[in-house]
Amino acid sequence: MTPPADSATGGLQAVSARLRALPSVDDLLGQPAIVALVEKAGHGAVTRATRSVLDELRAELKIAPANDANGVDGIAARVIVRITAAVEAQLAPSLRRVINATGVILHTNLARAPLAPAAIAAMAETAARYSNLEYDLDRGERSKRDAHTAELLAELTGAEAAIVVNNNAAAVFLVLNTLAKGSEVIVSRGELIEIGDGFRIPDIMSESGAVLREVGTTNRTRIRDYETAIDERTRLLLRVHPSNFRITGFTERPALEQLVALGRRKQLPVYEDLGSGCLADLSASGISEPIVRASIQAGVSVVSFSGDKLLGGPQAGIIAGQKELVERIRRNPLFRALRVDKLTIAALEVTLKAYLRGAFDEIPALRMIRMSAGEIVRRTVPFAERLRASLPDDATVEVKEGFSVIGGGATPDQKLPTQLISIVSQRVSPAALEQRLRQPENGTPVIARIENDQVLLDLRTVFPDEEAALAAALASALR
Repeated sequence: MTPPADSATGGLQAVSARLRALPSVDDLLGQPAIVALVEKAGHGAVTRATRSVLDELRAELKIAPANDANGVDGIAARVIVRITAAVEAQLAPSLRRVINATGVILHTNLARAPLAPAAIAAMAETAARYSNLEYDLDRGERSKRDAHTAELLAELTGAEAAIVVNNNAAAVFLVLNTLAKGSEVIVSRGELIEIGDGFRIPDIMSESGAVLREVGTTNRTRIRDYETAIDERTRLLLRVHPSNFRITGFTERPALEQLVALGRRKQLPVYEDLGSGCLADLSASGISEPIVRASIQAGVSVVSFSGDKLLGGPQAGIIAGQKELVERIRRNPLFRALRVDKLTIAALEVTLKAYLRGAFDEIPALRMIRMSAGEIVRRTVPFAERLRASLPDDATVEVKEGFSVIGGGATPDQKLPTQLISIVSQRVSPAALEQRLRQPENGTPVIARIENDQVLLDLRTVFPDEEAALAAALASALR
């Protein structure tokens, strides 16, 4: 039904009055609060935010009811509040710290391994001042940035030489490009894995210029499959550790020693991509991963692995092995494009020295992996009790047995027993609670997990000094 003319006219007049009440851009830029914003964010950013907010308000006021209580009164103050919020949002960093309560230690989406405090301090000092990145202080002449990590890696892995590039995918690419460009690389069909985010070993091999020669089947490959495939075009035997999946059942794979012996007979280097970068024996914690030193001792010519997975350091790809081959790889012009910066070297050096001292608990990822069941209980039970006292009465807090995982494409079928804190609210659904924790009005975002209509928290991946912030985030989310 068409409203009476006087009603329609009154509505239009109300809209016009509200629009006229909106201050101009120039008027707003002269307000003290906005002037202060300009000093923080710059004239251009504040002006753009002001225009954007005014456009949004005009659209809102045109469709607001004629009897809108907000009306004209205080509209200028509301505009300033919204401009301030818009500018503050622009100034806030997109890359933010989060509390990882998932129990996934090397969470790929949450930046994998957190760094040791000593590594962070070394990065800060190196970033803030000049450093001897490529300068030999003893000889007073130019040096190579490899010098800061090469000997440490050689000692830890047993290799003759080692270099560092920006990640393990780069390491795989560089090794193949150097040692087998235009020639064949023999690899088991069962090892042609995807390492994450769509990066597949066959694609990396293709881009490197190496020619892929698949042998065996998905589940069974024998040493004679490699031997039969070798011809005058073969330059490399490749073994890939399937760190992010397992094939079980009717399977077969040659022992590493068999592949090394074949390489020696045929005078072909053997390259093993280990991926996860395990430098320490973690079997006491229930984790079985190939150790880099064991591969070198078995006679592998070259290995590559990640710096930010089980190694627990910064993102990096490490190439170690026979000196002659590592030097060839380093002379590849692409090495300069893929090398790491001073901050990575600073963090990696400190992390490697912690390994040499046997100070595994200084490395956060290893500390989390090595946490005993007793340690988990001693943290989880008191924390759950504090939560019960601080959360609303309609929230149920329980401690349950569960599992943590390594993550980061490592040990896919191996789990660590843990204690989980279950949160169930009668007013707030699990999905809504998870979202509120992830997008808090204030404070640090919390990343939790949902299983069986419960929000679950695993303190294995929560730093002790984050517990108070985690409790506050839960209290706020359940208000």
